[in-house]
Amino acid sequence: MTNKNKTITVRAMINAPLEFAWNLWTTPLDICRWNNASADWHTPRAQNDLRTGGRFNYRMEARDGSSGFDFSGVYDQVIAHELIEYTIDDGRKVKVTFAGKEGKTEVIESLRPRPPIRPKCSATAGKPF
Repeated sequence: MTNKNKTITVRAMINAPLEFAWNLWTTPLDICRWNNASADWHTPRAQNDLRTGGRFNYRMEARDGSSGFDFSGVYDQVIAHELIEYTIDDGRKVKVTFAGKEGKTEVIESLRPRPPIRPKCSATAGKPF
């Protein structure tokens, strides 16, 4: 099975006006406040050069210090309060759209999932897949 043509899409309605939601999504201090997969992870720093060709880097770490990684990439297109398209450093493309609706903001993010990690050999037969 391949993820080549699959896309993950997440839609959220934010109970805030468009400009406010955009700023929360793109300001480094705010990114550090919300960019957490769970309560035991955090983002101690975020750098964000929000322009076409600019780079971003969010450092994500387990709160207990056991692991961490950088989430980074380059912006392919930025249209303020409307669209952010970027390429993650692993080559995957992401598209995020923002739309104001009656004092709220709809955010839609789409990306291709990572390909599955396959072991080099079978644990039972010792042969390559």
